Amino acid sequence: MPSIEIELEIAAPIDAVFDLFRSVDMHVQSTAATGERAVAGVTSGLLELGDEVTWEAVHFGLRQRLTSRITAFDRPNSFRDSMVRGAFRRFDHDHVFTRTRPGRSCVIDSI
Repeated sequence: MPSIEIELEIAAPIDAVFDLFRSVDMHVQSTAATGERAVAGVTSGLLELGDEVTWEAVHFGLRQRLTSRITAFDRPNSFRDSMVRGAFRRFDHDHVFTRTRPGRSCVIDSI
């Protein structure tokens, strides 16, 4: 199965980075180019274990919907969102956070 892994070092404390990555509002802002929006479930604020959000966006000229659930949650170290409805047979997205130096954090995003 194909996978993608991205590692970023961010100049912010781990708690702040963890919250940014689970923020529905920040995700909407970061995907403004595709017009992605939260249309059902948790549509703003911070996602917690068990929360679901349905995203709608246009990709490749097609309007698509994908519903994800937070299936693992270990603040501020990691969380996983897993697709429960959508175009793929399976889609899991892991976010792992570590402190690298005072006031700096690393996040590894794996899909």
